[in-house]
Amino acid sequence: MKAERISTKQDGRWLGLYVLAYLVFLYLPVLLIPLFSFNDSIQAAFPLQGFTLQWYATLHGNPALSGALENSLVIGVMAASGATLCGITVSYMDLYGRSPMAATISAIARLPILIPGVIVGISLLILVNLVGLGPSRIAIVLGHILVALPTTVVIMRSRFAAIPKTVREAALDLGASDWTTFRRVMLPLSLPAVLSAFMLAFLISFDEFIVVFFLAGTEPTLPLYIWSQLRFPRSLPTVMALGTVILAVSFVIAGTAEVLRHRGLGAVRRVPANPA
Repeated sequence: MKAERISTKQDGRWLGLYVLAYLVFLYLPVLLIPLFSFNDSIQAAFPLQGFTLQWYATLHGNPALSGALENSLVIGVMAASGATLCGITVSYMDLYGRSPMAATISAIARLPILIPGVIVGISLLILVNLVGLGPSRIAIVLGHILVALPTTVVIMRSRFAAIPKTVREAALDLGASDWTTFRRVMLPLSLPAVLSAFMLAFLISFDEFIVVFFLAGTEPTLPLYIWSQLRFPRSLPTVMALGTVILAVSFVIAGTAEVLRHRGLGAVRRVPANPA
């Protein structure tokens, strides 16, 4: 028994070291971006030359940056709205629809997460050229809806599945139609998940680069603007300052979405399984 406990303790230590090494490998490069964004040098290298905020000051009054940011925000809101609406519809029909195609459509909607982004970008470029849209803002929105759809479907399906089926059955027994039950019962109970899905879809759209690379016309988004600036060494500190701001905003959005998701899940769990 003693040898067994020692072996278990050693295994725990090795597991802890593995997790620590994994976290360092994964997050240390990300943490270096904010660090060098405050460095008073155009080179991202140690030792640091000093503390400065000048790289953040250069972000203000940049028309190209402002245009790219505006495009990303508009496209992000439109894509997140479309992906969330589709995610609600697909997941609800998968769980409660009477059509045998509902499960198949739900599986297809989650499929893009398994397809490499390059393949998705090339396929969408061919498609928008065939239908006459060409590289444009509309094409980017459609591409981002496709990319964000798996996330919204997964979130909304798990939320609808967490609601006791007896709640819906009780509404139908009281004479409510399917549409009324969805609109006045199921959707309000799932509202935190809807907001969470929208925020994560917006974040996915805002940060997406590969699809934009293939579908952008004359209106680049923020990731494409950052990529274009990396060709100029003197722009690297400004890019790192911009990356730090994006990183901070992304953490706030993702954290808020997770809080909403858990809060909504707690509310659903308090719904009685037998409303009668």
